[in-house]
Amino acid sequence: MKKRKNSDAFNDLHIRVPFVLPEITNEDKRVILATLNQNLLTDGPKLKEFENKFAKFAGAKYAIGVSNATAALQLSLKAIGIGKGDQVIVPDLTFVASINAILFTGATPVIVDIDKEDYNISIDSIKKSLTKKTKAIMPVHFAGKSCKMHEIQTIARKNNLRIIEDCAHAIGGKLNKKHVGTFGDAGCFSFYPTKNLTTFEGGMVITNSKKISETIKTLRNHGITKSYQDRFTKGKPWEYDVSIPGYNYRLDEIRAALGISQLKRITQNNLKRKKAALYYNSKLKNIKSIITPKILKDEDHACHLYVLRFKKQGKFSRDDLFTKLLKNGIRSSVHYKPLHTFTAYKRNAKIFDKLINSKQIYREIISLPLYPQITRKQQDLVLKNLVIKH
Repeated sequence: MKKRKNSDAFNDLHIRVPFVLPEITNEDKRVILATLNQNLLTDGPKLKEFENKFAKFAGAKYAIGVSNATAALQLSLKAIGIGKGDQVIVPDLTFVASINAILFTGATPVIVDIDKEDYNISIDSIKKSLTKKTKAIMPVHFAGKSCKMHEIQTIARKNNLRIIEDCAHAIGGKLNKKHVGTFGDAGCFSFYPTKNLTTFEGGMVITNSKKISETIKTLRNHGITKSYQDRFTKGKPWEYDVSIPGYNYRLDEIRAALGISQLKRITQNNLKRKKAALYYNSKLKNIKSIITPKILKDEDHACHLYVLRFKKQGKFSRDDLFTKLLKNGIRSSVHYKPLHTFTAYKRNAKIFDKLINSKQIYREIISLPLYPQITRKQQDLVLKNLVIKH
């Protein structure tokens, strides 16, 4: 495999350690080129193969490939009947795609606080936010760390609620040897270029419900009752029905082929991520101004992000640390700006409680570079710049 130079990342020549470096191998390129020789370039055999292999990998009965994870979330919510007048609980610290998917259904998002230990959705906040209009919970497995799904399942059963898991960060992540996304009604994955597995753009829904699976397959293809392949191999191509209004959210053959290739390396690459994350932890554990994430050796953590908390040192803040790292050729980021701070959600969502944890944690968190190809030399450079001298 020919490695790309780190300076190629985002064409930023002074960057010595990029924040992310997508891994596209020669084998990935080969399967893409081979797929281009097919007559059918969308909704074809490669997609079915990818879906079958992903379902097997995640331990689910069904997997449905879609255009991106936002589509996966929206279609999953639609498939369980979420709509206008309903309320769906979502954590404050997540990417905007989570809440947008809820709004697209016509439902009202209820923004709740996070747990201060793992930054996942707060169980206590879920319980306190319940109303007669609450119909579903959307736990987000932040940074690849699984939520407290058994407790969430208990709440859902007692209150007749549905669960749609946002697993965008968590391919390969497990809880008690059970893959995330299989605890609720459906689990939704992202294959964006920054994710542990990429198809450039793309997403996947997993479910154990045949009804949900069939509904999503129909919804992703304009509501048409036959796939493109079936229409041209079984009878007259124009003889189909539209059972429900749908969307154009299909996953094409080229991206599906890339997904198959990438899936072969996901376990190995996740282990590389974990090894790098544990190295960060080992070097940062005794620095008083830093709180490291809890990534245990025996825990099935997908290690999508390495998010630490930086306690303000005098006048030196998290934002100052970001600037220092960038000045020294290291890209970092913050995941995420809380949902309650955005104009659109102040108008269209219900903000529950004071969100004390998310407000505090947002001021302190910073995400360090983490990807399978990161070298010890690059990590040491990052670590060197985390030492603040007074």
